[in-house]
Amino acid sequence: MKIAIIYDVIYPYVKGGAEKRIFEISRRLAARGHEVHLFGMKFWTGDSVLVSNGITLHGVCRGQRLYFNSRRTISEALIFGLALFPPLIKNRFDLIDCQQFPYFSCFTARFVSLIRRTPLLITWIEVWGESWYDYLGVMGAFGKAMERTLASFRVPTITISPATADRFGTVFHKMAPPVIMLGVDIQHIERISPSPESTDVIFVGRLIKEKHADLLIKAFKLVTLDHPEVRLTIIGDGPEKDDLNILIQNSSLENQVTMHGFFENNDDVIARLKSSAVFVLPSTREGFGLAALEALACGIPVVTIDHPSNAIRNLISDSNGYLSSFSSDDLSKKIQLALDNHEKMRASCIASAVPYDWDTIVSQLEHMYFSLQFGEGFRGDGKGKPGINQ
Repeated sequence: MKIAIIYDVIYPYVKGGAEKRIFEISRRLAARGHEVHLFGMKFWTGDSVLVSNGITLHGVCRGQRLYFNSRRTISEALIFGLALFPPLIKNRFDLIDCQQFPYFSCFTARFVSLIRRTPLLITWIEVWGESWYDYLGVMGAFGKAMERTLASFRVPTITISPATADRFGTVFHKMAPPVIMLGVDIQHIERISPSPESTDVIFVGRLIKEKHADLLIKAFKLVTLDHPEVRLTIIGDGPEKDDLNILIQNSSLENQVTMHGFFENNDDVIARLKSSAVFVLPSTREGFGLAALEALACGIPVVTIDHPSNAIRNLISDSNGYLSSFSSDDLSKKIQLALDNHEKMRASCIASAVPYDWDTIVSQLEHMYFSLQFGEGFRGDGKGKPGINQ
């Protein structure tokens, strides 16, 4: 199959869970003989079209600023959506898989799919619903309207987690779509040696408000009151970085908290996870949480927030981590519990990650693609085969 996959940012030039998911799926599909094209913004130097890992990358426009005042910029989404049309329409594909965010690109993909009569699949990473008002205030009505309009598209839909599927059904009053989740390469992770730079608590993720690294720092400060020897490592970058550095200084934690940007090689992140005792991601909005799954595969327990929009909580049980309320006091207690019990939880953590095998997940997605191309999954009106939600 000749497959177009659309997302505004491409791994490894921009790092995040959704980007890593697309990269892992794409290179495995390419290894199976499919011709895979990724369409995103050009965050690399050189030609706008290049081949990497067997995947053809299309930089449809210059990389735009993603955040302003800690929020995703509307201009970036609009520029990408408009710039996507010329390169997408001039190619003919067997299927287009467009990620639901940042919305405008889905409208472009829908238009092209109708002109070319090409099957279109929308992959939903998150559903925001009323959270748009928390994010943008009264302007959230615009984001909510865009999201609801996209959900009304009569095209096949999948989600990347049960939490997103349930939220899709609840918010849009539809049947929950099929779920094709993220994965890990357990065998590859097993071969990576722990980093010589060890830490007690580790955070990996984009430094944005919804991931609440500030809450982690406040909770960690409480842990240090009784255990001044513990150390915290934060790996990531984003608009909250400067504020987090100030919070660390104001909390007198400069000697106990280390901040790193994103590493070029994900194996270095895995090595750091393996040399840590506990992974903490106090997110209140997470489509899946790939870093948390990778932490489990490394054998370290996960502490996260018990929030309905945080899909990570579905990965966690009593045997592999702890759920906390959204408070620094409770989070500190759960971190301490994880530190006390991390060694005896190691085997359970790894076992809980084993079912999320990338090759199994790619086989599921490949089957979905074939059903849309050759079956009755696409008829232009979204009334596809049973099991493919409209």
